[in-house]
Amino acid sequence: MAIKNVLVVDDSATDTHLLSEMLKKHGYSVSTAANGEEGIAKAKKEKPDLILMDIVMPGMSGFEATRSITKDPETSSIPVIICSTKGQETDKAWGLRQGAKDYLVKPITEKLLIEKLKAL
Repeated sequence: MAIKNVLVVDDSATDTHLLSEMLKKHGYSVSTAANGEEGIAKAKKEKPDLILMDIVMPGMSGFEATRSITKDPETSSIPVIICSTKGQETDKAWGLRQGAKDYLVKPITEKLLIEKLKAL
């Protein structure tokens, strides 16, 4: 499946903008959500091809949102890549256990991001 539509879930306007611009530059269509709850709702409504998920957000964490998305039959086929400043090995392991396909530590380079998307 070719990835065309990406949902960016991040409470940081700066990070959302940076990721969105990188993706748009390479022809991806981008929608955004500012927290985990909104991310889950948009995932169900829009059925994006991929979700980039932050971890530290107000309310529901990215770990919780990832688990919810990957365990729900309606959205379980949507791959999630966690994009977080939390770079400990335990964070990465926990993120992958929640169902994420990959884990990137911010700041994320455009080259790495696009390579990961093409690899999925």
